[in-house]
Amino acid sequence: MRFKGKVAMITGAASGMGLLSAQKLAGEGASVVLTDVNAEAVSVAAEEIRRNGGEALGIPVDVRNYGQIEHAAAAAMEKYGRIDLLLNVAGGAECRVLNCDKPFHELPLEVIDWGLDVNLKGVVYCCRAVLGTMIKQQSGVIINLGSVTGVEGSAGAVNYSAAKSGIIGLTKALALCGAPHGVRVCCVSPGPVLTRPGMANMKTRLGRAAEPLEVVDLILYLCSEKAAFITGSNYLIDGGRTCGGMD
Repeated sequence: MRFKGKVAMITGAASGMGLLSAQKLAGEGASVVLTDVNAEAVSVAAEEIRRNGGEALGIPVDVRNYGQIEHAAAAAMEKYGRIDLLLNVAGGAECRVLNCDKPFHELPLEVIDWGLDVNLKGVVYCCRAVLGTMIKQQSGVIINLGSVTGVEGSAGAVNYSAAKSGIIGLTKALALCGAPHGVRVCCVSPGPVLTRPGMANMKTRLGRAAEPLEVVDLILYLCSEKAAFITGSNYLIDGGRTCGGMD
């Protein structure tokens, strides 16, 4: 029960690694505030955690909307009185999500804007909404989900690469802001993860994609007291992909 008495707010929590993180945190004693743009799915996810004996709230949130983020943070404070952990998991490559398979210089501006708003600005918004609370508490952990694409770049995902690279810089800057107040900030940058079938085709040195739990285990370690001296760092979990030489 590493997280007994802790309160965690998770974005993108209705599916994938966001949902798995919420389930694992609740299973280890945390009260979890699940947020997601899919209102029905996030409500069902929170209800399932409660049925399994956990403590959970499900709140519809579009991370492009600061008012909705602020509302979720306020609901967490009203219900639980604190926010100890923030996991920024919401995101996705805009060309895939919006089904727009075009080179960067031909992308509609609305597709570019969606990608930057969800993958970078949404993370900035969420951090802004909770950092003051954590500073007042003199404790807290923020985990931002990056991507191997933010380290190695991608000609087919220029916008996504830029956003995820920006998250690494955001993590370092916020770590500097939070350090005097006991607030840690880390970035976890996965390579391919089996949250969807297409990821299995992305090459790694280990010859496979990660299981979602492998990434979530790293996230939870960084949230725990065992990582109390870690802040400002980006953690690649990419099966050796960034060692170089991958076709």
